Amino acid sequence: MSEHQQGSFHRSSPLKGVAQDISQLMEKLDTNELYLEGDETDIDTTNETKASDGAQIPFSAVYMTKGFKEADVQIYITGAPIKAHVVDVERFTSTRKVPSPNIYTIELTHGEFNWRVKRKFKHFQELHRELLRYKALLRLPIPTRRFTVRRQTVKQGEPRTMPSLPRSSDHIVREEQISSRRRQLEDYLTKLLKMAMYRNYHAMMEFIGVSQLSFIHHLGPKGLEGYVMKRSGGHRIPGLNCCGSNKVCYRWSKRWLAVKDSFVTYMKPDSGAVAFVLLVDKEFTIKLGIKDTETKYGIRIENLSRYVNAKGYFEDVADALENAQEEIYITDWWLSPEIFLKRPVMEGNHWRLDYILKRKALQGVKIFVMLYKEVELALGINSGYSKRTLMKLHPNVKVMRHPDHVSSTVYLWAHHEKLVVIDQSVAFVGGIDLAYGRWDDQMHRLTDVGSVTRGALSPPTTTPTPTPAPTTNNNPPVDRVPDTSGETEETRNPARIRLERNGGEEEGGRMRGATWLNLVKRLQRQNLERSDSVSSSDSDSGSVRSLCPDIGQLVGQSRFWHGKDYCNFVYKDWIQLDKPFDDFIDRYTTPRMPWHDIAAVVHGKAARNLARHFIQRWNFTKIVKAKYRPVSYPYLLPKSMSTASELTYQVPGSMAARVQVLRSAADWSCGIKYHEESIHQAYMHVIENSQHYIYIENQFFISCADNKNVFNGIGDAIVKRILKAYRDKQRYRVYLVTPLMPGFEGDIKTGGGAAIQTVMHFNYRTIARGEHSIIERLRKEMEDMWMNYFSVCGLRTHAELDGNLVTELIYVHSKMLIADDRTVIIGSANINDRSMLGKRDSEMAVIVEDTGHVPSVMDGEEYQAGVFALHLRLHCFRLILGGFTDPSIDVQDPVSEKFFKEVWIPTSARNATIYEKVFRCLPSDHVRNNVDLVAFNAKSGLNTEDPAKAAEELKKIRGFLVQFPIYFLSEENLLPALSTKEGMVPMEVWT
Repeated sequence: MSEHQQGSFHRSSPLKGVAQDISQLMEKLDTNELYLEGDETDIDTTNETKASDGAQIPFSAVYMTKGFKEADVQIYITGAPIKAHVVDVERFTSTRKVPSPNIYTIELTHGEFNWRVKRKFKHFQELHRELLRYKALLRLPIPTRRFTVRRQTVKQGEPRTMPSLPRSSDHIVREEQISSRRRQLEDYLTKLLKMAMYRNYHAMMEFIGVSQLSFIHHLGPKGLEGYVMKRSGGHRIPGLNCCGSNKVCYRWSKRWLAVKDSFVTYMKPDSGAVAFVLLVDKEFTIKLGIKDTETKYGIRIENLSRYVNAKGYFEDVADALENAQEEIYITDWWLSPEIFLKRPVMEGNHWRLDYILKRKALQGVKIFVMLYKEVELALGINSGYSKRTLMKLHPNVKVMRHPDHVSSTVYLWAHHEKLVVIDQSVAFVGGIDLAYGRWDDQMHRLTDVGSVTRGALSPPTTTPTPTPAPTTNNNPPVDRVPDTSGETEETRNPARIRLERNGGEEEGGRMRGATWLNLVKRLQRQNLERSDSVSSSDSDSGSVRSLCPDIGQLVGQSRFWHGKDYCNFVYKDWIQLDKPFDDFIDRYTTPRMPWHDIAAVVHGKAARNLARHFIQRWNFTKIVKAKYRPVSYPYLLPKSMSTASELTYQVPGSMAARVQVLRSAADWSCGIKYHEESIHQAYMHVIENSQHYIYIENQFFISCADNKNVFNGIGDAIVKRILKAYRDKQRYRVYLVTPLMPGFEGDIKTGGGAAIQTVMHFNYRTIARGEHSIIERLRKEMEDMWMNYFSVCGLRTHAELDGNLVTELIYVHSKMLIADDRTVIIGSANINDRSMLGKRDSEMAVIVEDTGHVPSVMDGEEYQAGVFALHLRLHCFRLILGGFTDPSIDVQDPVSEKFFKEVWIPTSARNATIYEKVFRCLPSDHVRNNVDLVAFNAKSGLNTEDPAKAAEELKKIRGFLVQFPIYFLSEENLLPALSTKEGMVPMEVWT
């Protein structure tokens, strides 16, 4: 207690007598007489007991902080002593007489933590007086909870005799006596720290600079801590209009400041709540002095503030969620709480997302979800329903929506990233929302009209309890490379990464076991269509893991998509999302639209960085939205990079690689000072430096800057790289796979609607139409030779539905680039200005560079390919070209003339021709204007004229790849009329 506080205390007349009594008691008190009735003798030996191996304070302690003066606050590691050494003394000389000229540097050790504090002798004296006062007050029957708990925690027989403190002041201690004084103070502090009664008192914790965040292992090394007076953003008291640095002009609060290796935070002493978090980034600065802080001793701190398809992604997300111990972070453009993560559904609701989250919340896991708050008139994803549904699960589930459109004036841009982070150690990133319509596998089924039942194959005796399928011990072998986590990488973080192909299905894998083959045969004998059965004999272990162990008892047709999950959003957009299990399109007349997507999972430092991004967004949203300011929505703290390699859970099949996290972020989305467009920069860099090929899958392809409507330079980089290869007479390929038609509701037979046509305009403007397009710019120099360098394709499939042949495009939602079988970019960013410029939609991605290589072939020559990139590219090529059903299709060399001209081009052209002949499907190169469109629709296809012949033609289809019709409606103006709502919105909405 300061002298000023003591003076005020004595001047308070009602308490003067009590104060005098306490002072007299302290003067006469024999400290050995302090005895608390009812306590058992229990000598404190904490300081002499070695901490048990691996003893740690769990990270979850950050959510259970209490007021600093509470008696039952957990500060220290159980069983770990605190050792103190006075290692240095600084003596200051002055013409004036200074009461405490010496500054003592005290080095402390507690478990794995080491830190230093600097104190003067007067600080020792203040501590001594405070501890004597505390000891005396414990003897008084003060009827407050705090003192009651304190008295109960002090045990009879516990060492409590106060060690002696030197009486002589520092200014009379001669220089040759400093060494002796240092030993005296060290001995004094050591004895105090051995006594739990004093060690756990808040005055002692303040003296040695520790708090409830000091010794949490995953927060990293202990840094500087202590009390500060904080002026929040220079916020002035309303009604005062004074100038200058007078304290009365501002709101000042006493806070506990804690510095960690990657962030700075301050806490409220009365509640222990984390009151603010400032992440360390490239703009992190510290300023001192009156000029920058307006106070004499002020400090100012500033900052800048593989899965192919969703089957395997959903399954691994489900398993990772099940293994969460502390935290779960989820952010999506759209989230549907009722989706099933493992299919077909054979275990009730066990693997439904909301059930998983509730189960983990009941176990004490903290769950934080951030959703994009849409403009409801423009978008029907009903994030409000998703938030309400999740918030009802458990108090441990916290959900935020952002942005508030009116207050933020952000109407045009979206939070488009898709991210799931488990315990800040495992992170899923890519293009897959946990939402309706996303789940798919490599079969890309069009139909789902059946159901699954148990027990019909054999007379049941007992009904076994369904158990989760094995997810770790029974996985098939996967390619691995040595762990490089020991490498020192500052800009490219070592990480463990797995990319699930078509739902976790390993390349070339087959179902094993007579039980499964027997099931397939029985299903076939019942005339069940292959596309609608539980699976097929061509599937592999990924599907096996998604079913229960008693799979031999399954019979019937599977239903993979329930209610709103069965969708065709071009035919009809989602409605009534608050009725999740009600169908909204007729399964017997309308095929679903298959969904082709890419995502990845990373571990280690890359996962930490993805977690930091989520934390930055969460804390920023908490600040800007008043409803999230209460302590029930806590600030989040990032774990230290120093513990990133300590993985409690690892997704099976991961391999070592160098991973760098990329993002598109700005002030509106993250609160940072300068926008970031590292995804755009990475795409440009990889394209410009590619040597042999690039393979792109993306939902949009809007590029080729004109600095008027389009600004990103990805298309320009492709043109420059192809022209360089042409001039150098080098073989070089660019493969682009994109949707045949934009994903908006509309009837393509009438042109598709204004939204579809507007996006088509900008896609075609990039690919083939106008002076800025890739093909037109290449034609100027190489005429039709561009065809040897640049190929654009889409995906399509077919099936039989209720006795009729049907077809539908496969919606390519991927956001991926592979270059030279060595580098991969996977994320949420489309190739358009919205995703790439940084100032618009928020996005996340990772760039992966292989650290392990395997022999391969490139342009007919031996080549060292990256394990991860090669494995991914081979899988994608085999999937879309039919290599899984026809092993004779060779996709090993992506550049050779043989592959390009005998596999890729013929397959895509043949498939497109057959589909047009059988179904008269659109879009088509034969339709260049609206007159052609009417004539094209007037003629029937083989599917209605001669179904048997049509079925024979469809047998010639290989894979899903079809040529992209670059001349479709090329003679029409596809931009919307100004009188339409699409024409009224700003053009940058579409680009």
